[in-house]
Amino acid sequence: MIEASLERLRAVHAQMKSELHQVIVGQDEVIDELLLAILTRGHCLLVGVPGLAKTLMISSLAKTLDLSFNRIQFTPDLMPSDITGTELLQIDPETNARSFRFAPGPLFANVILADEINRTPPKTQAALLEAMQERQVTSAGKRHALPEPFFVLATQNPIEQEGTYPLPEAQLDRFMFLVQVGYPTLDEEREILRRTTGGTTNEPKKVVGAAELAELQQAVRGIPVSDHVFDYVLALTRGTRVKGEGQLAFLREWVTWGAGPRASQFLVLGAKAHAALAGRTHVAIEDVRAIVHPVLRHRIVTNFSAAAEGITSDVVIDRLVKEIDPGASIGKGVPGVAVRS
Repeated sequence: MIEASLERLRAVHAQMKSELHQVIVGQDEVIDELLLAILTRGHCLLVGVPGLAKTLMISSLAKTLDLSFNRIQFTPDLMPSDITGTELLQIDPETNARSFRFAPGPLFANVILADEINRTPPKTQAALLEAMQERQVTSAGKRHALPEPFFVLATQNPIEQEGTYPLPEAQLDRFMFLVQVGYPTLDEEREILRRTTGGTTNEPKKVVGAAELAELQQAVRGIPVSDHVFDYVLALTRGTRVKGEGQLAFLREWVTWGAGPRASQFLVLGAKAHAALAGRTHVAIEDVRAIVHPVLRHRIVTNFSAAAEGITSDVVIDRLVKEIDPGASIGKGVPGVAVRS
């Protein structure tokens, strides 16, 4: 049963990628990470300079899903009720009876494009926290469930910081992946010019609906994980924390704060989806390593010493993966897995 579901999952994944490449040139790794997030019910934050098709990528992905879609352009004057909805006074034309009615905001859709999320004030950013975690919003003391499935796919510009509001760590932690969108290669940029300066445009076709997507997500969650993979995941996440016994020396030099338990959950779920797409019915160490950067990079807070040396969270993750030996015996070094000798 699970083999048939995973075979269908791989077919859907391939078809979605094919449809996205009708519009998007290159960016295979970014597209894969977006699709992994969709298959595991995770939210995703895309970070890249302007003009790299972040918004186009998300809107095109939404078109391959037979789901409702709303784009929210975040601006400095956006209020929380502008996205969650508000209570409106309603008067019955026959009886003149007055009552309040909740008018849903743009968050009430399956796929939300939160464009330039760091351009809106913290109170509006905070309005997303309940929606992203609990999949509901609260207005006038009443809870309103959001439609299922529910994904927040956000974009952020890393270079223009004037007039922006950096996302707090509490909200960053709600995003399963932080995906870095890079520049295209020379050949890819040439193809972009060829496609976008002509007279024809392509539109992706719908591939999967809500019911089938829910079945595929359940199939991903059903993939078994062995204890040694759990130990490796725990070694990675617990290894980023500077407080505790047996931590690596370079972490104490470079890191102020590390990843929490939610990172471990996302590493396991992401590894399950990666294994499914690789054609396996079990999770391997390489599946964890394949998604460790987008899961951990926004959950590691580096200090001034790291900044002075040009050390980023990705460098810390590279060093951590290199130092931890998944085949060693448990009990030494980083909690869970021993350090390479």
